[in-house]
Amino acid sequence: MEIAFRKVVPLPLAHLAFSEESIWQSDFIIKSTEKTLLNASSGKGKTTFTHLLAGLRKDFSGEVLINGTSLLSYSLNDWTDLRKDKISYVFQDLRLFGDLTVEENLKLKNDLTEHLKEEDIRDMLAQVGLEEKWKTKVDLLSMGQQQRIAILRALCQPFEILIMDEPFSHLDEENAKLCLNLIIEHSERQKAGFLITSLGSHHDIDYQNYLNL
Repeated sequence: MEIAFRKVVPLPLAHLAFSEESIWQSDFIIKSTEKTLLNASSGKGKTTFTHLLAGLRKDFSGEVLINGTSLLSYSLNDWTDLRKDKISYVFQDLRLFGDLTVEENLKLKNDLTEHLKEEDIRDMLAQVGLEEKWKTKVDLLSMGQQQRIAILRALCQPFEILIMDEPFSHLDEENAKLCLNLIIEHSERQKAGFLITSLGSHHDIDYQNYLNL
């Protein structure tokens, strides 16, 4: 999969001046086989960028092309297929179901494609130190625990690219590393790539692509 940006500017940011290094008003391609880092300080448009990729925002000038087809031409059914099989997300606001258990949150995603067996899901949970939270409602978890669940949920489906908006912002170095190991393992298994937005940390990953705002 290739996602091409052609001089894109979100309309709420149209009044701003952008540097030559900025992704806005530039032409570039994100390849699903690569590891990409989008690095910027808070409030610069990282979440806006990920929402464009998720098809949640269409208020922009320029073009975004997914495998040569304009993002704006994709129907709801097209987006359903993309989000089920091609593109997985970890949103900054997590979007978990707080009144459901960890098990229910993870199985809701996995049941769409039967991507993993229950034992695989529980093994992932154990790898990030949350095996005892299987029957716990998400609202009772800390933010760091919820963030780990959101990451695991994104891995409960096939994908060509995993897009993560500040996925480790509530995690210490050790837990971030545990999650990264799982992300890399699942990406390599599917010959997929990922994109991470960050406030500054590179997380010791060998990126092929660097983007700036």
